[in-house]
Amino acid sequence: MNFILWLHDWQVATPFALVIPTPLAIACFVLFLWSFGPALRLRVGRPMVWWLRLTWALTLLPAVTGVMLAVSGSKVASAVAAAGKTTTRYGYPPDPNRNFEHWMYAAFVLLSLYITEVLIRGRLVKHNPGLRYLPLVTFFMWGCAFMVYRVAVLPGSGV
Repeated sequence: MNFILWLHDWQVATPFALVIPTPLAIACFVLFLWSFGPALRLRVGRPMVWWLRLTWALTLLPAVTGVMLAVSGSKVASAVAAAGKTTTRYGYPPDPNRNFEHWMYAAFVLLSLYITEVLIRGRLVKHNPGLRYLPLVTFFMWGCAFMVYRVAVLPGSGV
């Protein structure tokens, strides 16, 4: 269970941690930057599709481990106090509302990935006009991926 928790909590220690704190946020940010090419050229290359598949993997890894942790009774770190303390493991007062927000933002990331797939494949929306929306959808996805991290670590409005 400790390995699953470590895998779910995996963070990136870089100077850019305020913008891209996790591997998922990095993948979403790269996808956002990459989406400008297809939006302008109206054509999606195979490398971007591969990167989208990697982003799916980096999304499903914490999603599956998160479900496993939730089934075992765990809650997001900012929602509960650390063992024997009145603060979270990050030193902030606990905010139980953060648990729902964490799930909500994770669902938005999954929804954004699905919408990106729909836009790239040209289903439900005409292919060329749909590609123009890629930067908007991937920017939203990156913001939600960042918020998944932020909600897990920082408390809400109670501070």
